[in-house]
Amino acid sequence: QVQLAESGGGLVQAGGSLRLSCAASGRTFNEYHMGWFRHDPRKERKFVAAMGWSGTITSYADSVKGRFTISRDKDKNTMYLQMNSLKPEDTAVYYCAATFRNTNWAAPVTYNYWGRGTQVTVSS
Repeated sequence: QVQLAESGGGLVQAGGSLRLSCAASGRTFNEYHMGWFRHDPRKERKFVAAMGWSGTITSYADSVKGRFTISRDKDKNTMYLQMNSLKPEDTAVYYCAATFRNTNWAAPVTYNYWGRGTQVTVSS
């Protein structure tokens, strides 16, 4: 198993930036594909970004392309989400997740392990 813990959320004005972290412990972090999701006020969990275990393949939701960047530090067992040009509609609880599956990284059901989330609030 792997345990995931998000941090880095907070309150920021529109146009600002935040960097979320997802610290992993347990089984080898490098074996997993990793993803970021967010739970918006309508209570839907939506895909944000994903990265393959090797770090060479990434995928982003259209709504965040060009603004968010996913990365991982294998030595630190940590994944990041750099969020720039934040908008009020980015307000949500952000979750990191891990999976062994090689397909459908945009679907929450693909992931086996989840963190508890970190709140991001963007004020207008």
